[in-house]
This record gives sequence, C-alpha cells and structure tokens, in this order.
Amino acid sequence: MKLPALDQPARYQGLYVFDFGGWCAVGYTAEEIAMLLESEKYRDGKVYRIHRASPDGRMELAGVSNDRFQLESGMFFYRASENAARLDFEDLCRKADDAPPPCKSFVHLADRGGAAGAARYVVALIYGAEHDQDVGAWLNAIEFEGGDVVEGGVSHVTNYYDERCAILERRQLWTRSSIPSRSADEVFASVRRAVQR
Repeated sequence: MKLPALDQPARYQGLYVFDFGGWCAVGYTAEEIAMLLESEKYRDGKVYRIHRASPDGRMELAGVSNDRFQLESGMFFYRASENAARLDFEDLCRKADDAPPPCKSFVHLADRGGAAGAARYVVALIYGAEHDQDVGAWLNAIEFEGGDVVEGGVSHVTNYYDERCAILERRQLWTRSSIPSRSADEVFASVRRAVQR
C-alpha cells in the first residue's frame, strides 16, 4: 500500500486510511469508514487507524477489523448504592456537557437487581466500538472516576443488554468533533481522492 504525501501529517493522527485494493485514501473519520464498509462495493476494503504521524511524513498505522465498525463497546461503572451510582451518572453528564465525548454515545443509570450484590447499580457508557481508545482518553482527560468496579469492552455491552436492567435515567451524549464527518454522497463522490481532507 503506497500512501500519498501529506502537507501536515500531524493533522491526520486519529483519522483512518482506507485501502480499496487498487488504491488507498487517507483522512477518513470513523463515521465515514462505517459508510464505506456498509456499501456493497467497498465492504471488503481494509482499514487502518493513524496512531502517529511524524513531521517527515512517516505514519504509524494499526489495522482495524471491519467488524469493529458494526459493534458497540462500553464502559461500565458499578456501585452498591443507588445514590453513589446516581452521583456518578450526574458527574459524567455534567463533564460531558463541559467537554463533549469524542463520539456520539449514550449513558444509562441502571439497576441490575438484588442478585448483582455489590455491583447492583451501574452507569453504562455505550458507543461505537471503533472509538474505544478515544473514549478511554476522553474519560482520563475529564478525570471521571466513577464506580467501585469498572469493566469495559464489546462483550460487556452484550452482557448488559442480555441482563435487561431497569433503566433509571438515560441521556444521549453528543460530540463537537473538530473534524466533522461528511455526508454519504460526499464520501462516495471522493473515493478516488488520495487525500480526503
């Protein structure tokens, strides 16, 4: 795969490269990659996330499974008391208002039932699995320290849905992305451009 030369490589850190087979393009957002993978024509493309970009143009890429763009992941902050969990929920929502998350996500305050013991109440933060690293960095940046026990990952989201918890509060969290995603029409019209942004 031959990558194009970039004027300011550091701008592309956190974005994606899509390998179409005969050519590749640099500078897609996660939402744009999901659009490509959902299409019949490009569903078999290979995806790479740009982790680091040096001023000399070298980039550190990491392959990302196409399935990752169709899964949800999450962070789960467990508490024994409803009051402590409610304070976590309110704190996370307040911090998200001040410093929005890196992707659209939602948060629940839920009761897992008495059988869950010390992990009866949970604040569940759920988002697209392709954003795992970004959400982890965001939680660190906003200094969120909820839960007595914390778990995360794709399988925990599946388990959470299977439990059918009683949702006590819910909130949608919106992002103010510094790099907005384009419409599907714009994405598909530009697939032959080597540099997307």
